[in-house]
Amino acid sequence: MPYYLGIDGGGSKTTCAVSDDNSLLAKSTAGPSNVVRVGEAQARESLHQSVRQACAAAGINPNQIARTCIGAAGAARANIDAIVRRLLAEILATPVDVVGDATIALEAAFGSGPGVIVIAGTGSIACGRDTNGTTARAGGWGFAVSDEGSAHWIGRVAIGAALHAIDPQIESNGKPLLSNAATNPLLAALMKSWGVRSLDDLVRAANSTPAPDFSALFPVVVSAAESGDEIAQSVLTRAGTELADLAYVVISKLFPQSPASNVASHVPLAMVGGVFRHAPPVREVFYNQIRRLDARAEIQREVVSAVEGALALARKVARVATQ
Repeated sequence: MPYYLGIDGGGSKTTCAVSDDNSLLAKSTAGPSNVVRVGEAQARESLHQSVRQACAAAGINPNQIARTCIGAAGAARANIDAIVRRLLAEILATPVDVVGDATIALEAAFGSGPGVIVIAGTGSIACGRDTNGTTARAGGWGFAVSDEGSAHWIGRVAIGAALHAIDPQIESNGKPLLSNAATNPLLAALMKSWGVRSLDDLVRAANSTPAPDFSALFPVVVSAAESGDEIAQSVLTRAGTELADLAYVVISKLFPQSPASNVASHVPLAMVGGVFRHAPPVREVFYNQIRRLDARAEIQREVVSAVEGALALARKVARVATQ
């Protein structure tokens, strides 16, 4: 019996799934494997760990895998493709297909059909495909200049918003009138998460090179918002709005509204990634905003699991190869 491997290699975690021709057998999760963000050493460790754990849970050996598909950010770049293939070849004898993270997300959400997906994980991007197979994208230009609504963006914007909130309390010499962040719960929580004790240390960490892991602050912001913190709530509201705006750009490109008789009466739309999965306020704002922008949007209520798209593609390619 052939077995297949699907991998979603993200900037915060790596999800690996094993299936046979008919059903999912096992899943595992390891650390990040985005080569651009974490480097080859960390990517190797995470990929190898996730593959070994998934295969062990399925009761098979990695050498029994017939085909593997991995979705990875930046896969369109030849150097990233080559690195990912080499790292997986160290543990798998199977043919490996390296595709973009949006490709596996589209497959998981719509199969080969039309639709638009918005990914909001460590990074963010909106991608879509129309009935003719034409594709389009918006956003996703990297954490330093784009990735609006992502976990990284949320963490970075939250620090800025929390600091701006205490601007009225800062004296002309740059020292805060208050000795601590007790009156700003979000700021205090962010400082605790990064293990810093002063505003100077927080600002220094936030502006350090290389850039810190702002995405690690995402759970802190969500928790603060759930506790009623208005600053955190406003950041998550902005995130949902930004993600809806990205979706609308892609919808407008692929499914333009016009008097033509072939205009789509509805546009399938799906959410992918940890921001949507773990932040209900972002989902709610996203849903309401995109419906205001284009009432044709029909949103899948459940957040899509992209790794299932990687598995589906592995099976499809294997079947074609044996025909």
